[in-house]
Amino acid sequence: MRIAAIQHDIQWLNREANFLHLESLIASAAQGGARLVVLSEMFSTGFAMGEKWINELPEPFNGPSSQFLQNMAQKFDVWIGGTCAELPETNDALPGNTFIISSPKGDLTRYVKIHPFTYSGEDKWFRAGSNIVTLDVEGVRVSLFVCYDLRFVEEFWNCAQQTDVYLVPANWPDSRREHWLALLQARAIENQAYVVGVNRVGTGGSLVYSGDSRIFGPLGEPLAAGDDTEEILFAEVTQEHVAKTRLSFPFMKDR
Repeated sequence: MRIAAIQHDIQWLNREANFLHLESLIASAAQGGARLVVLSEMFSTGFAMGEKWINELPEPFNGPSSQFLQNMAQKFDVWIGGTCAELPETNDALPGNTFIISSPKGDLTRYVKIHPFTYSGEDKWFRAGSNIVTLDVEGVRVSLFVCYDLRFVEEFWNCAQQTDVYLVPANWPDSRREHWLALLQARAIENQAYVVGVNRVGTGGSLVYSGDSRIFGPLGEPLAAGDDTEEILFAEVTQEHVAKTRLSFPFMKDR
């Protein structure tokens, strides 16, 4: 399966402008043969938090961002995902930082970020998720995580046996880019699985984002690398390669 990681800029809290901009990038990814397209964390708004944005950031369940993903998936016949601040379906609790994946038919799968980034106060504005989510994408087992989750090795270990590809959309700042790069590769090596890290570029709030999106193979080998500009990264992933790697180097049995 061919994966496209779209490393893109985000206009602050301007959903319509971001939707318009992303559609052309998604079209290019589909034309490039991608079956699974991954956008950044908070792809439609940027990572806004606090009283100033409390009435603008959260979206209703099945709101504009999830509808955009459905529309793009159906229009271009691809699987596609990214995160947004989505309110729960059944109550008025805090929104979750929700990673939404749409199938080409428009069916949605959701993962709510388990680890809010308390250092920046994310826990005050977003509820924490509780469940790891893995789905089958055209025969490849894909597990969903978001940004800060990358620092918590146990979450990745807990689903490793059922995972071929980890997806990690992010808004990871330039000031900690070395951590981002090291942790992405480490998660691939220790779990013998593909890792797709999709980070934004540009500025948002007071932060600068350097991109540095990466796709690593199950031995930690770099398959695609982004710099600090908008671009689309492509890589081929297969369940067979993961299985062969784990059979050839059965490290996971010793945990």
